[in-house]
Amino acid sequence: MITKNNVRSFLNCFLKCGLTGWCLEIVFTAAGSLRRRDMTLRGSTSLWMFPIYGCAAFLLPFSRLLKRKPVPVRGAAYMCMIFSTEFAAGRLLSRYHLCPWDYGRSRWNIGRVIRLDYAPCWFAAGLLFERLLCGPKKREDRA
Repeated sequence: MITKNNVRSFLNCFLKCGLTGWCLEIVFTAAGSLRRRDMTLRGSTSLWMFPIYGCAAFLLPFSRLLKRKPVPVRGAAYMCMIFSTEFAAGRLLSRYHLCPWDYGRSRWNIGRVIRLDYAPCWFAAGLLFERLLCGPKKREDRA
């Protein structure tokens, strides 16, 4: 049953995930400038990325289902869900020439909108979003 508290809670999670994703992307793109020896460490993102990262709020019900699974299983599941979301969002935005990323130059790209070599990043990001949404694991939850 959808209640006002459920909607408020979801929107709170959506905002947390959107802001966290934005920050992660800015740090990630700034760190990429180190490879180019650009010491300005300029990071960037797009307004389109906020709702895409906000969709990580949908991981919450899955995290409840996966809570007793080992970290590699949970991380792999989140990684697949994130790749699926990135692919769908990228294809939709590309249709309207609005996609802020183009991975066509990477040999590990699929449809120019996802990069398989980013799998470890999405694995870690999924676990980070899990922690953000569920809080730290309690001792009794680990048993």
